[in-house]
Amino acid sequence: MPESYDIVIAGGGMVGVSLALQLGAVLPAETSILLVEGFPLPAPTAGQAPAYHPAFDARSTALSYSSRLVYEQMGVWDDLAQWVCAIESIHVSSRGRFGSTLLHAGDHRWPALGYVVENAWLGNALIHALRQRDRVALRCPAKVVSATPLNGGVSLQLEGDTAAVTAGLLLVADGAASGLRDCLGVAVNEKPYQQHALVANIAFAQPHRGCAYERFTDEGPLAILPLLPTRDGEQRGALVWTLPPERAQHLRDCPPPEFLHSLQQRFGYRLGRLLRVGERHEYPLALVQSSEQVRQGIVVMGNAAHALHPVAGQGFNLALRDVAELGRVLREGLEAGRQPGELALLQRYQRRQHADQQRTIAFSDRVPSLFMHADPLLGMGRDLALAGLDVLPGLKREFVRHAAGVAVSGGQASG
Repeated sequence: MPESYDIVIAGGGMVGVSLALQLGAVLPAETSILLVEGFPLPAPTAGQAPAYHPAFDARSTALSYSSRLVYEQMGVWDDLAQWVCAIESIHVSSRGRFGSTLLHAGDHRWPALGYVVENAWLGNALIHALRQRDRVALRCPAKVVSATPLNGGVSLQLEGDTAAVTAGLLLVADGAASGLRDCLGVAVNEKPYQQHALVANIAFAQPHRGCAYERFTDEGPLAILPLLPTRDGEQRGALVWTLPPERAQHLRDCPPPEFLHSLQQRFGYRLGRLLRVGERHEYPLALVQSSEQVRQGIVVMGNAAHALHPVAGQGFNLALRDVAELGRVLREGLEAGRQPGELALLQRYQRRQHADQQRTIAFSDRVPSLFMHADPLLGMGRDLALAGLDVLPGLKREFVRHAAGVAVSGGQASG
């Protein structure tokens, strides 16, 4: 007889593990959940550098205020908080032009506008919670290689396993290049940006004081996000620099002094002299959208559903809001006696998230091109818009609420 679960999650990266934790927290205890991941999940470490896992790589993630609320609901935030650096302000500027603005968390009565965490430590906290709770069955290393619809569910074939696994609901969360999504015949709309993102950790002379910098240059936007200092007090931040492909590859491979000089020219001296750069990585950028997110017994999640430009740091935060909403919809359905894979139930999730997804995708898609446009009149308009955020408090609040991924009602933020 095939092994059977109510829900199977294919993919154990940041979205997949977050899904497992959320569903384990909000669904009835009798709901069986299996997480399948192609790489071994490393054992969590206490105070030491976490073991490497491809899904939790050298990059860092900016968590919005709404993402903190989601992780609080999961019961993960208290453990994760020791590894995050709060974003208390955001400085937005355009190189060579007068437009700029400064956004403060205190203006909105929030503890922070967001938080920055290195992916390795985020993964460490999530995996620790997953193993500690023992609520979700784990199959790793393993991989779902095919999925066939059945009456009332999906039949799954795992790599190297002759026995099938059946699921009432399959959640596809294996990344932007999802092989399982392709196997299911779900089409993808891809818009290459003809740019690469260069990421690295940077050490600098002056303290960042919790300020994140978003700077738009003629080559592309760059962000330096605040990180916790090293044990010896070295000040550092996470760089995400969008560049033409050849330029990104050159700066990835050039000697560190040349790299730091180029970055200093583009960024300026807001953090004093740039002292050191860590390991550099670069990867191509594209907007990837799945043409379908729900079918009977199937939901496509995370980067497999929508992979965004990193300029606004909203891709993972949008995925977490999707995770939270799917958990709410499934809980409501199960409490009403519905099956988790019912199409009408999954379509309810998609309707609820549609506006948020479309708004966030459009924002992340349009901002980079707007700030790289060479038209002088458009440039003047951009400068006035940035400057206007400081003199129009209502517009500024709306901008920050969007960036933070929260809806505000009665002065209180809610996810």
